[in-house]
Amino acid sequence: MPDRILVLNAGSSSLKFGLYQGLERNSPERVVKGQIEGISTRPRLRVRDAAGEIQVDEALGSAVRDGAGALASVERWLFAHFDRKALAAVGHRVVHGGQEYTCPTRVSPDVMRTLRALAPLAPLHQPFNLAAIDAVSGRLPDLPQVACFDTAFHRGHEPVADLVPLPREIRDRGVQRYGFHGLSYEHIASALPDVAPEIAAGRVLVAHLGSGASICALRDGRSVDSTLGFTALDGLCMGSRPGALDPGVVLYLFQALGMSVSEVEDVLYRQSGLRGISGISNDMRALLGNKDPAARLAVDYFVFRAAREIGALTAVLGGLDGLVFTAGIGENAAEIRQRICEASAWLGIELDAEANEMNGPRITTPGSDVSVWVIPTNEEL
Repeated sequence: MPDRILVLNAGSSSLKFGLYQGLERNSPERVVKGQIEGISTRPRLRVRDAAGEIQVDEALGSAVRDGAGALASVERWLFAHFDRKALAAVGHRVVHGGQEYTCPTRVSPDVMRTLRALAPLAPLHQPFNLAAIDAVSGRLPDLPQVACFDTAFHRGHEPVADLVPLPREIRDRGVQRYGFHGLSYEHIASALPDVAPEIAAGRVLVAHLGSGASICALRDGRSVDSTLGFTALDGLCMGSRPGALDPGVVLYLFQALGMSVSEVEDVLYRQSGLRGISGISNDMRALLGNKDPAARLAVDYFVFRAAREIGALTAVLGGLDGLVFTAGIGENAAEIRQRICEASAWLGIELDAEANEMNGPRITTPGSDVSVWVIPTNEEL
């Protein structure tokens, strides 16, 4: 009986994948995890086994020009090492599920039509997520596919938390706050009882800090509010997205600067955030330690916005028991964690510098009123 699931997380320039087994025990274990990055430029396949040991690290040919080519390469590698007949289904990360999809959903033509209509709300992600589903349908048409949504974890908020204060006739067309990074937050919520049981049922902020960045407020492991809203542009400063922005700025781009819709979209999704402030890079690793004043300003603003949102979401929760850092920056950038914790010291956070340099898991002193943790995310699981 097939007992393995392939998980795909498709982006514009990368395809992440994981193979899991053990479905009959309802506790799947990862067999391998990998990704193809540099799609259409310098594609490279990297695969690690369950223990984290590198199984393959090799450049791919020019045939990998798009997501379909990347999927074909992943398929060749997987089925050269694992039995195709053992594969039960493919699960996909899909960023936007809209109002309709609040749990993992079997893919069908009707589902795909609905998800395609949501693509303008997540143009950096949704088209590539759906292209991976199309590619699997073309190559493995009989294999069941399931879409798992980044927005689903945030459904169930109080109405006021999801409200966009526009006229009802606009709101009735689906304009509301959705929140994203839900697969990451769902994993952290599930890990807290084992890693940090003393805060698992309490008031917790999870800071998913990476190229895309947001913070989610949890109460008893459930989402109460999030910094991301109708689209993935809201809230924190990100790698190439600005975060919260006065809507009048967008009007100014159209009216005073005469920019087109596509030009404004490009500015907001690809040219802003760390990249826009620094003029150097959207990668925090390239900015940390860079002496250029613009690089320092970009890092300063990233920390400022994170500390500001931590304060706001603490008010939503009515206090704070714990803070969790996760994702690329959150898990690996000790300096960013330190600076955010120092800016949030008024909450009763007392950082343990040595534990922070070692990436946790707990990075505060025993006497800290609010405990702070570093917990790796696992969206694929």
